Amino acid sequence: MSSNTSFPTRPLGRTGMAITRIGLGAWAIGGNGWAVGWGPQDDTDSIEAIRRAVERGINWIDTAAVYGLGHSEEIVRRALAQMPLDERPYVFTKCGLTWSAEQPGAMPRRTGAPASIRREIDGSLRRLGVERIDLYQMHWPAGDGTPLETYWQVLLDLKREGKVRAVGLSNHNLAQLQDAEALGHVDTLQPPFSAVQRAAGGDLIPWCARNGTGVIVYSPMQSGLLTGRFSVDRARALPKDDWRARNAEFASPNLERNLALAEAFKPVAERHGTTVAAVAAGWTLAWSGVTGAIVGARSAAQVNGLLGAAALELDGEDMDAIAAAIERTGAGTGPLRPPEENGALPANLFA
Repeated sequence: MSSNTSFPTRPLGRTGMAITRIGLGAWAIGGNGWAVGWGPQDDTDSIEAIRRAVERGINWIDTAAVYGLGHSEEIVRRALAQMPLDERPYVFTKCGLTWSAEQPGAMPRRTGAPASIRREIDGSLRRLGVERIDLYQMHWPAGDGTPLETYWQVLLDLKREGKVRAVGLSNHNLAQLQDAEALGHVDTLQPPFSAVQRAAGGDLIPWCARNGTGVIVYSPMQSGLLTGRFSVDRARALPKDDWRARNAEFASPNLERNLALAEAFKPVAERHGTTVAAVAAGWTLAWSGVTGAIVGARSAAQVNGLLGAAALELDGEDMDAIAAAIERTGAGTGPLRPPEENGALPANLFA
């Protein structure tokens, strides 16, 4: 995999990988026909989005076996097949959510059984068409009674066996993160984090910064709400097979608060000559423990609108303005700004 890019990069914890500040998220390109889809999606558009992101310098893709019940990983493989080996991006995927082919519309099961994880890694390697996965993450804490220590040991074993380069956790809390670290180093953490969903800034991100754990955050644009292109009418028109139609952030009163916050991002975007979406992602990247942010795109045109975040550097004035907007709108919960004194950013933040 290539680490060559014209965009700034940051070390991903102790993994030896240096990643661009944004990576392409492949949740939506899984399409519909499963419980947490984003509605219909054209596979040709998906492949073009991946190619555009990589051609423009983004050097990592984040997907998961469960996205589209394997379909997202297959689309990533088809896009990779069109690229020379030395130009391909790092590929990150996840395990721990399993499904039944007979009931594709049922909610996936949170599975941590060692035999299941080993079946999943083989399936992901096959669908992605790679010999080794760059980062393999446990998607959610197991819900089948498997202790964290058991499934985390399996991921550590997969790393030792060479099937994966690095291992991480997604959607785990601080206590779970600490328990895993006691068994073997957690290379990365993937929490939800945005100017709306800010809880990770209070404990998880600072812990990772202290312990050499890379952080790649997901939903920095709150699944589209902070792009500057959403509206009340659009939220109400979401199709039933789009999971956002059932999400509380897309319903009153949260919806109006979130859209008001996105509106408040516009002066910051104008000051930097970029998009509201880039500012939303840039806000997460201004937290010194955050390595990269996952941005979803379903077409090459959407990729173009997000690339500004790869080089955007928000300053203390920007962060203060956004903190004031969060307070004014009442959007979301969690810390308003990075924990540095008086909201000032450390001098080495973007080094």
